Amino acid sequence: MSGLRLFNVATGGAVEIVAHTAVRERHLQELVETNMEALLGVRFLASEYSTGPRHGGRIDTLGIDENGSPVIVEYKRGRDAGVIPQGLFYLSWLADHRAEFQLLVRERLGATAAAQVLWSTPRLICVAESFTRYDVHAVREIQRNIDLVRYHYFGHELLALEPVVSVTSSARERRAVSRMEPAVTLLPGPRVADGPLDEIRSVLDDVLVSLGDDVTQVERKQYLAYRRLKNFACVGRAQQRQVVVYLKVDPGTVDLVPGFTRDVREIGHHGTGALEVRLRSEKDVERAGDLFRLSYEAA
Repeated sequence: MSGLRLFNVATGGAVEIVAHTAVRERHLQELVETNMEALLGVRFLASEYSTGPRHGGRIDTLGIDENGSPVIVEYKRGRDAGVIPQGLFYLSWLADHRAEFQLLVRERLGATAAAQVLWSTPRLICVAESFTRYDVHAVREIQRNIDLVRYHYFGHELLALEPVVSVTSSARERRAVSRMEPAVTLLPGPRVADGPLDEIRSVLDDVLVSLGDDVTQVERKQYLAYRRLKNFACVGRAQQRQVVVYLKVDPGTVDLVPGFTRDVREIGHHGTGALEVRLRSEKDVERAGDLFRLSYEAA
């Protein structure tokens, strides 16, 4: 259990709200499934999904995240070392049943979503009351796309989700490349022969990755996403004279600057985020630092 302590100070005093586990594992599962997009950035597909007589199991929750990656969510009311091996077993099942999963996506979310499933980065999210240091070490060594998330109930009305570790299968390689070569190699699309833009991308990558140890990257054809549990920055395909980033920041809470920041809530764009930031120099990256942190903290 984490060291987080929560106090009610509404009356001027400080009354601690004691953390506790779910009364039933199913209650936790139902709560998360009902609010998956808000809590995990994942669209719900199915609950207690049968893997058939051959595999003889039931996946707690199936979903698809905002980048199109298939997601398996497994829950444990307390601490259970078996949750990670169980989830890995289901990831292997998923790899062998792509057509079945895409049919499910088509039925629930439509043909467009089914055509955009990103099979290079299927994810396992384990939600439990606590994890051991051995769990964390194992996840980092396994080299699969795994998120360990610790939950706490506080009283009857508050639920806290705390990312413990997030790992992507190619995170180490991608970050190593970013330190050795211009960051344009991380972005989709053809290379643009523009030294200043290369430098902007390199500085931007350093800034976004350094926001926290839980930052991972997911590459799509149209953008490169930086995420925790959810995306917090999507760097778009290279443009002629600028680098465009979309952030999970409410445009109504910031002073928009023409040519630098823009509200794109009603404007179609690739990636996720309602605030567009246009970077034309390294100074612009520094100028947007507070916006990057706000988006990271909200993810």
